[in-house]
Amino acid sequence: MLTGGRRLIGTMPNLSWWSIEIFDSAGASAARWQDAYGNALTEAAITHGAYEWQWHRHSWGVLFEIAFRSETRWETFRALPAVGAVLDAVPDPVYGIAIYPGRGGSSGRVQPRRPKPVSGAGAAAIPTAAETLVKLVGEQVAAPATAA
Repeated sequence: MLTGGRRLIGTMPNLSWWSIEIFDSAGASAARWQDAYGNALTEAAITHGAYEWQWHRHSWGVLFEIAFRSETRWETFRALPAVGAVLDAVPDPVYGIAIYPGRGGSSGRVQPRRPKPVSGAGAAAIPTAAETLVKLVGEQVAAPATAA
């Protein structure tokens, strides 16, 4: 199966990325749909100008990320009868497919997130003996005295 690829021709052009997410349904898995139709979708993309493509399997289904050099190539690819037939055959054609521009799914950020800085020392204040304790019912009780 063609899982990912790139055409290496000189410098990297400005790419138009698109994502096709196929979700599992109660009756069938998206991974089985990919096994049956993934090569046909990938072949149609390659023969109609895809510059880069990649399949991802997730716990919720599969993701096909595809890049073209222009929006018109994407529109040509999307208008193909073979592509329409493959996308009509997803496990749940009503709620089981999402098509949108950009990379998607769990692609995440390009760089890892850094933890936010902690203000102060990052610790809670130490309670003092003079503070009062409050019961859940709202009564105030004096704090227990400590032996000095």
